[in-house]
Amino acid sequence: MNLDMTMFHQAFFEEAGDLLADLEGLLLRLEEDPGDLELLNTIFRCAHSIKGGSATFGFTDIAHFTHGLETLLDKVRNGEIKIDRSLSQVLFESLDQMKALLSVARGESASAPDSSALSARIEAAILGQPAIVAAQPTLPKQKAAEEEGWGVWSLAHTYRLYFAPGPDILRQGGDPLLLLGQLGKVSDILSIVCDDSRLPALADMDPEACYLSWEVELRSDKTSEEILEIFEFVADDSEIRLEVTSETRSPAAAAPAAPMEAAPPAAEPVAEVPAAEPTPAMAPPAALPVEAAAKAAPPAEAQTLRVATDKVDKLINLVGELVINQSMLNEVVQDFSMAKLPRLIEAVAEMERASRELQERVMAVRMLPIKHAFGRFPRLVRDLAATVGKKIELKTSGEDTELDKGMIESIADPLTHLVRNSIDHGLETPEERRAAGKPEQGTVSLHALHEGGSIAVEVSDDGRGLSRERILKKAIERGWVTENDTPSDETLYNFIFMPGFSTAPAVTDLSGRGVGMDIVKQGVQALGGSITLTSTPGVGTTFRIRLPLTMAILEGLSLTVGNETYILPLTSIVESIQPAAGDVRKIAGRTEIALVRGEVLPVVRLYQVFGSSPKVTDPTQGLLVIVENDNHKVALLVDELIGQSQVVIKSLETNYRKVRGIAGATIMGDGRVALILDVPGLVRDTLSESAALAAAA
Repeated sequence: MNLDMTMFHQAFFEEAGDLLADLEGLLLRLEEDPGDLELLNTIFRCAHSIKGGSATFGFTDIAHFTHGLETLLDKVRNGEIKIDRSLSQVLFESLDQMKALLSVARGESASAPDSSALSARIEAAILGQPAIVAAQPTLPKQKAAEEEGWGVWSLAHTYRLYFAPGPDILRQGGDPLLLLGQLGKVSDILSIVCDDSRLPALADMDPEACYLSWEVELRSDKTSEEILEIFEFVADDSEIRLEVTSETRSPAAAAPAAPMEAAPPAAEPVAEVPAAEPTPAMAPPAALPVEAAAKAAPPAEAQTLRVATDKVDKLINLVGELVINQSMLNEVVQDFSMAKLPRLIEAVAEMERASRELQERVMAVRMLPIKHAFGRFPRLVRDLAATVGKKIELKTSGEDTELDKGMIESIADPLTHLVRNSIDHGLETPEERRAAGKPEQGTVSLHALHEGGSIAVEVSDDGRGLSRERILKKAIERGWVTENDTPSDETLYNFIFMPGFSTAPAVTDLSGRGVGMDIVKQGVQALGGSITLTSTPGVGTTFRIRLPLTMAILEGLSLTVGNETYILPLTSIVESIQPAAGDVRKIAGRTEIALVRGEVLPVVRLYQVFGSSPKVTDPTQGLLVIVENDNHKVALLVDELIGQSQVVIKSLETNYRKVRGIAGATIMGDGRVALILDVPGLVRDTLSESAALAAAA
C-alpha cells in the first residue's frame, strides 16, 4: 500500500513552525545563560525533531541543513564546544536559514538563500575552528562531499537489522512497508530478506494480522539511535534488533583536512568576533535578520487553529444539550395546549441559555494568548539593538491576555512598527543616556490587559520622549497650524499619525521616511480599534492601542432612524441624552452643535447622512447619542433606542460594496438586516466638514 505522505505535510509545517518559534526563544535564553545544560538539551531536541520530521516527509534540504546544526549542538551540549557570541550568531543565522527553507517547502517563496557559506561555518565550528562570522566559501571537496551524503564528518556504518512487527501492527494503523521505506531513505539497503515462515494456513489466517518479519543489511552514516528512531512508534510491540557489523569512514569523511588547511590561521581568524564586546563587524546585517525576525510568525497559523481538547469537549456537551432541548420543544409543540405553556417557556429559556453559552464557547475557541504576537519581539529587539548600537532590554507583561486569533495576526505588524520606532527614535544611545543620568541600557515594554470589553496593548520606552518643538515646526511647515497657534500636547503629538510626517533628521534602514505611523493607525482602525500616545520629554513615550476582543461578534446598541435599524458599537458610546430647547443650535447658520455640560459637540443627523425619512427631526423630540473616537466626540441624532444586544458582523464590503458611514451589517432576530455604524468614519467625516466650513467662513 502506497501512503500519500502529502496529507501529513500541513501537520509537519505547523509542528516545524512551532518548533522554530520555540527554538528562537531558547536561543535567546541561551545567550543569557550559555551554561544551562537542560536548555541545550531542549534546543538539541527541537533541531532533532525538525530534522527527523523533514526527512520523514521528504524535505531533504531542511533535513540536510539541520543535520549539520544538530551535530554542532550535540558537541555543544557535550561540552566539546563552548558557546560564545560569534557561535551564537551562527546559531541564529541557522535558525533564519531553517525558516527560509521551511517557507520554500510550504510554497510561500520560490527559493531560500544559499546556505553553503553558513554550512561551512557550522562545519568549521564542529571541527573545532574558531567560530567565523564572515561567510567562508565552500570548498569544492566539501560541497562534493555534502552532495554525496548527510555530512562530511561522520562514519559509514554497516548494520544488520531484524524487524518482526507485532501481530496487531496493521490493526493499530502501522505499516511495516512504510517503515522499511523510511529506512531506505536514510541508508543504502544492501540486502533484505522477508521471513514468511509464520504464515498460517489460509483458513486460519487473520487478514488483519501480521505474520512477517524482515532481516535487512544496510549501510548508513546514521547512528544506531537514529536508525531505531524510525521504529520508535512500534518498538513496544515489535521485536527489533540492530547490530553494527562494520564501520568505515565514508569518502566524504576524509575531507576535513582540506578545509582545515584552507581556513584562516587560528591566531588570525578572519573577522572573528570578540566574545566580550561586539563590534560593528559582528553585528548582523540590518536588513536580513530584522526582516527575518519581523516575519517570524508562522503564516501556516493563518489557515489552521489548534484547540485544546477541553474546549472541544465543552462544545460537544453544549451541542448535546441543544439536541435535548430541541427534542423537548418538538414534543411540546406536536400536541400543544395551554397547559403545556409553562413547559414551552422553560424549554425556550433553556435553549436560549445553551445557545448563548455555545456562542461564548465558540468565540473562546478563537481566543489565543497575546504572547503569540509578543513572541517575535525578543529576537527583533536583539537584532535591532545590534544594528543601532544601543543596549536595550525588552520587558513584556500580560502575555496571557487572550485576543481573537485573527486580531493577533493582524496586530503584529503595527506592533512591530511601534517597537522599531521606539528603538530607533525613542531610545537614546548609551552615551546620551549616561549624559542624561540614565542607565546605559534602555527599556522597551510591551504590556497587554483587559479593559472592560476590550483589550489594551501598550508599547512604551524610557527614552527621550517626543520633541514638541520639532513636531510643531514640522506642523507649521505643513500648514496644519500657524505660528500663533498653541496646540495641546495631545493635538500636537497626534500629528505624527499624519501621512508623510517625520521629524527624523536622517533616513535609516529602520525609519525616517515618514511612512508607517499613518499605516499603523489605519491598521489599528481597520481592526475596530484606536491608538493614542502620551510622551514626556526625557522620560519616554507610550503608545496605547485599544482593540475589541473579536471582530466576529459585536456588542452593540440597536437604534432606529425612520424605518431603518442601526447598530452602534457599545465601546464607542459615551452617553445618550434628550437635549433641552436651546441646547442645540447652529453656528453662522451652518454648523449644528450641541451643548452638553459645557462641552460643544458637532451634531450628526443620521437621516441626512443616509438619506432616509426620519420620524423625528427636532432633537428635543429625539435622542442625541454621544460617541467618541480618538478623543473626539460627536452627537448622533436618532429617533429612539431599542436595546443592547450581541450581533454577528457580516462584511458589507465583501458582499456588496463599501458604504460611507457603515462598517458592516447583521441579521436581527426578526430576520431583518441592520447596518452597523462606522463611528470612526462618521467622526472623521464630521470633523473634516467642520474644518472645511471653518476655513470657508
